[in-house]
Amino acid sequence: MSDLIKSVLKCDEKIDLRQFISELRGSDQRYFLRNDIVRAFADYCSQHEKAGYFYKSSYLGKLIDYTQEIILEDESICAIVRSKIASQQVFRIWDDLTVEPMSIQDLLDVRDRIVNRYRPTEGDVLELDFAPFYDYSPTIRDPKNIGKGVQFLNRYLSSKLFQDGRKWLELLYEFLNLHQYNGQQLLINHRIKNRRELSDKIKDAIAFVGDLPEDKPYVDFRFQLQDLGFEPGWGNTAGRVGETLEILDELIDSPDDAVLESFVSRIPMIFRVVLVSVHGWFGQEGVLGRPDTGGQVVYVLDQARSLEKQLEEEFKLAGLDVLGVYPKTIVLSRLIPNAEGTRCNQRLEKIRGTENGWILRIPFREFNPNMTQNWISRFEIWPYLETYALDAEKELLAEFEGKPDLVVGNYSDGNLVAFLLARRLKVTQCNIAHALEKSKYLFSNLYWQDLENQYHFSLQFTADLIAMNAANFVISSTYQEIVGTPDSVGQYESYDCFTMPDLYHVVKGIELFSPKFNVVPPGVNEAVYFPYTRTDDRILSDRERLEELLFTLEDPTQVFGKLEDPSKRPIFSMARLDRIKNLTGLAECFGQSEALQEHCNLILVAGKLRAEESTDSEELSEMQKLYNIIEHYDLYGKIRWLGVRLPKSDSGEIYRVIADRHGVFVQPALFEAFGLTILEAMISGLPTFATQFGGPLEIIQDKKNGFYINPTNVEETAEKILDFVSKCDQSPHYWEEISQRAIERVYSTYTWKIHTSRLLSLSKIYGFWNYTSKENREDLLRYLEALFYLIFKPRAQALLDAHWQR
Repeated sequence: MSDLIKSVLKCDEKIDLRQFISELRGSDQRYFLRNDIVRAFADYCSQHEKAGYFYKSSYLGKLIDYTQEIILEDESICAIVRSKIASQQVFRIWDDLTVEPMSIQDLLDVRDRIVNRYRPTEGDVLELDFAPFYDYSPTIRDPKNIGKGVQFLNRYLSSKLFQDGRKWLELLYEFLNLHQYNGQQLLINHRIKNRRELSDKIKDAIAFVGDLPEDKPYVDFRFQLQDLGFEPGWGNTAGRVGETLEILDELIDSPDDAVLESFVSRIPMIFRVVLVSVHGWFGQEGVLGRPDTGGQVVYVLDQARSLEKQLEEEFKLAGLDVLGVYPKTIVLSRLIPNAEGTRCNQRLEKIRGTENGWILRIPFREFNPNMTQNWISRFEIWPYLETYALDAEKELLAEFEGKPDLVVGNYSDGNLVAFLLARRLKVTQCNIAHALEKSKYLFSNLYWQDLENQYHFSLQFTADLIAMNAANFVISSTYQEIVGTPDSVGQYESYDCFTMPDLYHVVKGIELFSPKFNVVPPGVNEAVYFPYTRTDDRILSDRERLEELLFTLEDPTQVFGKLEDPSKRPIFSMARLDRIKNLTGLAECFGQSEALQEHCNLILVAGKLRAEESTDSEELSEMQKLYNIIEHYDLYGKIRWLGVRLPKSDSGEIYRVIADRHGVFVQPALFEAFGLTILEAMISGLPTFATQFGGPLEIIQDKKNGFYINPTNVEETAEKILDFVSKCDQSPHYWEEISQRAIERVYSTYTWKIHTSRLLSLSKIYGFWNYTSKENREDLLRYLEALFYLIFKPRAQALLDAHWQR
């Protein structure tokens, strides 16, 4: 990248660079993000009548295109240049066009100065640097392989272990000896005394089962196999046992990474799973649409059901059903005494659709009943998590009658609790962020002190740093959740280096090239969400009731707005009323387009209608904004706003009812980490328009099975929807083509079976890696504990003290 800057300075374009910097100084801004920079350069090219090539193809145009941030100082500018994904360089360009590279420490000092928080006379600020802890771990080189950690790890582990055959066989023998379930030895027993006997015994067992009919049940030859040294866990039939033993035999004689993954994935290692989801209203009805719930509750419940089903299938294939081995899955959440009509005040609740899946709710200790008796926002929950984890540990050990095998955290608070539990129990920790607030709130770290009373970002970002570095592996829904796109920084990438002025500097917050990152997208509950064309699976009375609710019901307690012409094609959206979900932006888009109003109705399902129903300030603000938009654009007769909380069965059917009328689904979020509603709409058969900011870029293939929109450009969004509607009017088959491709896209890539199969495979492989590598993570974990006790805990205590005043 320094070569590109040199190229600019060696030609006449250096004059343009100086002029462009001068014009930036003419504005009121001192801190420019990429969108600001690109827009300002486009204006520069237009005003100075530059040739068409100059904007993108000149040396300066390319440099501007790679520049992520520009910070103006008195006699220089600081330019953060991101020429490729997950990599940035920092340069200082002086007013005389002298250029020099800057260190990360220098950059963080500049950012502190921009908010008048740089105080060199008071000594240096605390620097956090996780880079040394990744020096002893393998790292991925090619950015395109980020998020494919387990494939890389298998190749690395294979090449390292297989170089020393003796050591490899010893580790494999020890690893196979580890496995038990409730005191019952699995896989191999004492009759195989050492590594030297292992290979011979495997060949004897292969020969033994090879003489049996392939479909002969394991229970019929269990004891003969036991005499050879093999316990349950190899298979449920002679054919399956032989197949697994042959994979192991091949792994010993001619190992490679594909065989290693195939074998480890078959080992019964995961029996008890904890899914941690602390902050929200977590239940099976009456909780969706409340603050901090919605998508995460749906995700975790569907994941729990699918995990049980996948484990049951694996146990059956492994022959463990003869031992009465069954999985147990617990969703660990908060018990909220004032549950407001929900079941969130019940300690234990069976998860519907499971045999042994449970919601276990643990109350917060009664530090302050005014707070702990009630729901607490995800921004305020931090003081209660350490003692919550201690109490949860005891309850989990009692419920499982032993330790869990896997702890999966959800969201920032759940991930911190997962860290505390996994650290104490010494079990595998998996992190799932869903969304990291740092990238949702502009300059949230830089201006954290101004936002602290409302959001407490100092606690949240510290918790994120602890949990993501402690995790054995991290699951993201998309690639860009980790490292963004060529034009935008990823959520995890935003933690790579940043400042929280007066608190600490993060010089290296996370290793993006670590093999701990894996892209494993979620699925949809196929029992609830399925194509509208499957009429035999639909309930006619539900369909008729929801048709009435959507289009004609006059009930001011549930619906605002009466449609003049209910037969118009519906534009449908369903989300919480908050700023990021941007339902008001969609209403604005509809209001500004008379052509859209002529062809379509707008139908919104948004949870609430009246101010007295909410205590959330952001929700109240968006609610009032929506009323104002309806009034301003005179949308009466053209819009329906449903203030309802739909049970799950209704939320599936409501998409299908819209599809019956050849409607469209629009997801207008300003940013969407993934987008479960997009999958729900697509599998139902609804052509879907979704934000281009975030995960939808990886779900939808633009103009093939859906459409991208820029929700900040309401005119362009309206044009795209109108263009689709016009094509459908001209060619009725066009709607059906997009509908069918949307359905196929979900079934091929986004099912819970695919997700949970991958999750369990990852859990096993990372467990195998941790054992065989003998990687000592204690230094990292001690560093994280210091961060927890010296930074997080005092700030959490200060927030707890503030809660006492409420």
